[in-house]
Amino acid sequence: MIEIERKFLVLSEAFKKEAFCQNRIVQGYVSSVPERTVRVRVKGEKGYLTIKGKGNDSGMSRLEWEKEIPLNEAEMLLSLCEKGVIDKIRYEIKKGNHVFEVDVFQGENEGLIIAEIELNSESETFEKPNWLGEEVTNDERYYNAYLSKNPFKEWKIK
Repeated sequence: MIEIERKFLVLSEAFKKEAFCQNRIVQGYVSSVPERTVRVRVKGEKGYLTIKGKGNDSGMSRLEWEKEIPLNEAEMLLSLCEKGVIDKIRYEIKKGNHVFEVDVFQGENEGLIIAEIELNSESETFEKPNWLGEEVTNDERYYNAYLSKNPFKEWKIK
């Protein structure tokens, strides 16, 4: 399946009032090379194994395969992951015909808030909420695999 996704920085926490769902997510990477990332995720009470390919030139589209796995297996696989675990709270917000997933990072990435939206095509339009900031879709620094090795707290902010 091809995933078409855009990422944005978030300007305020106003999205929290609009959220219809929130879950804690803990994830690690069995492989974080750009050509193929293999991720293990615990989201709420469910486990997932995900493989993602390298993004296209726009950074919006890439191959993604994901399967739900038993929670205890996901927790076990997390112990095999590379150094650097992502810990975040995900809020889901419906806006028009789309759902934004807003991740509030914790731990080593605390202070970073990113919104993602999945689309059916790269040219699809969507309603932009007022709390949506700069687009960072093609900036690899905002990919979770990058953040697991280069935490936001260590970035040199200009």
